[in-house]
Amino acid sequence: MSSAQGEVVGTGDTARTLPPERVRALVEEGMGRLPLDGARVLAVVPDHTRSAPMGLVFPAVLRALTPRARSVEVMVALGTHRPERESDVRERLGLRGDRSIPIHQHEWDRDDALREAGCIGSGEIAELSGGLFRQDVCVRANKRLFEADHVLIVGPVFPHEVAGFSGGTKYLFPGCSGPEVLNFFHWLGAVITNLKIIGVKENPVRRVIDRAAELVPVPKSCVAMVVEPPEGLAGLYVGPVGEAWSRAADLSARTHVTYVERPFRRVLSMAPPMYDDLWTAAKCMYKLEPVVEDGGELVIYAPHVAEVSYTHGRYLDEVGYHVRDYFLKQWERFSHYPWSVLAHSTHVKGAGSYDEVAHIETPRVNVVLATGIPEERCRRINLGWRDPRSIRPEDWEHREAEGVLCVRRSGERLYRLAGAVARRGKGL
Repeated sequence: MSSAQGEVVGTGDTARTLPPERVRALVEEGMGRLPLDGARVLAVVPDHTRSAPMGLVFPAVLRALTPRARSVEVMVALGTHRPERESDVRERLGLRGDRSIPIHQHEWDRDDALREAGCIGSGEIAELSGGLFRQDVCVRANKRLFEADHVLIVGPVFPHEVAGFSGGTKYLFPGCSGPEVLNFFHWLGAVITNLKIIGVKENPVRRVIDRAAELVPVPKSCVAMVVEPPEGLAGLYVGPVGEAWSRAADLSARTHVTYVERPFRRVLSMAPPMYDDLWTAAKCMYKLEPVVEDGGELVIYAPHVAEVSYTHGRYLDEVGYHVRDYFLKQWERFSHYPWSVLAHSTHVKGAGSYDEVAHIETPRVNVVLATGIPEERCRRINLGWRDPRSIRPEDWEHREAEGVLCVRRSGERLYRLAGAVARRGKGL
């Protein structure tokens, strides 16, 4: 059933996907309620590492925008991911040979591409983080956000290891963010841990992200999708960014979470081609960590992945992959590294402990890479290795009763133990 809650137009159903004509009608109705007449609109969209039927939704958005807006431009919310070929972006957005819409890609590490939005003071950071941190945080963002009259975020919402759920203002921070606030809230999420924050809508990281977005003084709206991978839509919500995202996150919690009765001893987590380095393919660990038993093994199977991180690989070669307390108990050794790199490291390694006296690190899960990354490099960065040619996925399938789980196209669906929701959410 379609409904409007406040100014949000949308619908969602976990039992069936929306037909294309219904999607187009919802976009037209929702966009018609937004204050876009005569506006310079910057549409912020995801890169290729997010599943979404952009070729269906974005042309519908443009049809609703073009008669009303003064101009429309597109910003790909790359965060720290590497740039894409413009032709690939246009193809994904359903623009193909159409070059009338300018395409920009965020450049997080170029000072001349950024503008300072303000500062979140130490007292406010203490309040937002639940007392975990007390420091000033500078907020910079892509300067094109400030030059627009209206920012329109068009993208999907999934459970997320840092922010609880992706989407909404997360397309601005870290999608269009400068490094300072980006590094801060990633490490904040790592300190809280993936197990406690993933799939939790209200949490300290989302509060920091939303506060940073408030410092960008431009009206913001959202076309929030709940995807039924690979290309269907379980739901679509159009309206003010906070409200539309909230509705989508609620539906994502019902759509993108699989509950199991007991943990698994061995898990084969298969990365789809859209993840082209470990930095992105690591979602195959994040989404399945909650259902691996203590001392169990999780194999990230991605023969096509040959790089740790195209952006941050040199840091990860130095730092390696470690549990959170390995860093916290040796903070003087690691605090000068980008905090988002440390966050990624500990998220991949997962929960565990570190004895700083005996120098013994004990991860809860043994993470093994069956990728194109050489064995020597895997060992050096403190991850397990297996030759992907030795793995036949069909040998792992249909063995849940034996404690073995195989997940094809991993990375977007969260697996969770039944009854664990309330326990994990405590303390956030």
